[in-house]
Amino acid sequence: MALSGLDIYKLLPKTNCKECGYATCLAFAMALAQKKASLDKCPHVTLKAKEALESASQPPIKLVTIGVGEKKLEMGNETVMYRHEQKFYHPTGIGFLIEDTLDLDKIQEVISKINSLSFERVGLTIRPDLVCIKNSSGDKDKFVKAAEAAVSKTGLNIALYSDDAAKILEALKICKDRKPLMICGDISKLDEFGKIAKENSVAIAVTFSNIEELAQLTDRVKKSGVEEIVLNIKTDSLWKRIQDATSIRRTALKKNLRPLGYPVMAFTNTSEADLELAEAVSYVAKYVSLVIVKSIEKDFVFPILVARQDIYTDPQKPVQVEPKIYEIGKVTKDSPVLVTTNFSITYFTVAGEVEASKVPTYIVCCDAEGMSVLTAWAAEKFTAEKIAESIKTNGIADKVSHKKIVIPGYVAVLSGKLEELSGWTVEVGPREASGLPAYLKGWK
Repeated sequence: MALSGLDIYKLLPKTNCKECGYATCLAFAMALAQKKASLDKCPHVTLKAKEALESASQPPIKLVTIGVGEKKLEMGNETVMYRHEQKFYHPTGIGFLIEDTLDLDKIQEVISKINSLSFERVGLTIRPDLVCIKNSSGDKDKFVKAAEAAVSKTGLNIALYSDDAAKILEALKICKDRKPLMICGDISKLDEFGKIAKENSVAIAVTFSNIEELAQLTDRVKKSGVEEIVLNIKTDSLWKRIQDATSIRRTALKKNLRPLGYPVMAFTNTSEADLELAEAVSYVAKYVSLVIVKSIEKDFVFPILVARQDIYTDPQKPVQVEPKIYEIGKVTKDSPVLVTTNFSITYFTVAGEVEASKVPTYIVCCDAEGMSVLTAWAAEKFTAEKIAESIKTNGIADKVSHKKIVIPGYVAVLSGKLEELSGWTVEVGPREASGLPAYLKGWK
């Protein structure tokens, strides 16, 4: 049973020293109860209290790490069911299934194509995280050679999938230092896999089709000394997989049931690209921490990565660019000057349309706390006063020979006051960014 905030408070030192980052011990206790803080933040807690609070201080969903270095994949450690309650911390990992029935040249070709799947969106780089080598052939040598190709040809994280513990052990000899995920496809051999995972300090994925038996399976693995466990959903039905992933998340968070407190993974279960895309995005949206897909085409992968990026963006902290002057193309002193907010999507949408116009342009991004134009205007973060101040302080007057500035059409109401405050001539541009190419080509 999880301890309440008051139960935890009784075991804390009650010094209100603030060294934990909270104003009082009671506030820290409440954060512990909600799984929003860890006990190691308190420097004065006694050993006896630590033992009593161990369960309360642990995250409801275990943090599992696959790989090493900057590209490592962290899964789990989530604290809420819904993003608006706080935020989701660890974005769903996207991996690709590579079966060892392919010849070695084809495997290397596939890995090379996977390596190229990197995209720029709203100023951020989005890319997949993992390749999963599956022993579909049943042949040890083919499995090991496929694993060797993955180790030598990609810096992405690695997963090894087999029903045979001996074959997994051979493949691990090649990539143990990469800290791969070991996927056990046969629960009758779970004890063998657990022993290998313990001896090699790697995470293990437990494959299940019946959620009622899952707690027993994870207990078996944990008794073998393995702490990092992933739950691999195997049921055929898409709706049942989503239902299971949701039930596992809810049970771990709301009932604090430790045997289900692990990240969930799933393989897509269809060979049709359109259906596979819908399936993969469904998993990203509904609590699956690692999705393994088959298709490696760019127009398939990009929407999944975009969906992940949007879902795992902190809703309380919009993605924003630095408020400053941006130069698009080879600008001159006669180039037009556009003004907008520093919301990433707004800026990159405007910048994309300016690039399409082929008219070198200055874009002045005002600090609107990462809000879009209309939102910032309604919240009084994008006002004539703020724009005028930005014009005076950012040095745009030294970059152009004219004193004309273009504001978004949606805030045309600001033009009169902005002219008065800034001394610049204000022109009202199109409402939508899509109208910028035509507008800029006619600008004088």
